[in-house]
Amino acid sequence: MADEKKQADKEALKAQKQAEKEALKAKKERIKQSKPKKSDQGNIFVRMGRAIKKFFKDFRGTCKKIIWPDRKTVLKNSLIVFVTVLIVGVGIWIVDFAFTSGVGALTDAAENYAAEQESIAEEEAEAEAEDTEDTDTSEDDAEDTSSDTESETE
Repeated sequence: MADEKKQADKEALKAQKQAEKEALKAKKERIKQSKPKKSDQGNIFVRMGRAIKKFFKDFRGTCKKIIWPDRKTVLKNSLIVFVTVLIVGVGIWIVDFAFTSGVGALTDAAENYAAEQESIAEEEAEAEAEDTEDTDTSEDDAEDTSSDTESETE
């Protein structure tokens, strides 16, 4: 009995697969018949003209379906957009002003630091020059003294 049941299930499965194949073939055949033949479509300009005409026809139908807002709604939404743009604009202006001020402060600080370093370098150079002059003067005085002493001894 179990063998007979298995055999019946196999046959039912085969019949189902066969029916699916036939349905798929019939569907393909219907699709093939519904497509116009290439010679029926016309040349590219005719097809393009038909497509443009269909586009505008569909466009006009879509425009008729649109529910246009009344004057009050348009004014309300326009005011909301205007206020939002104003708020965002002020926010961007504040951020821009802050960044500009920050960059300006950094630039001033860098210039002041460079000027300070330059003045320190100049002071060090002047101090070094004075030290060199003092040393030269001491050596000149020592030479003058030794030459005076030599001339007196002669």
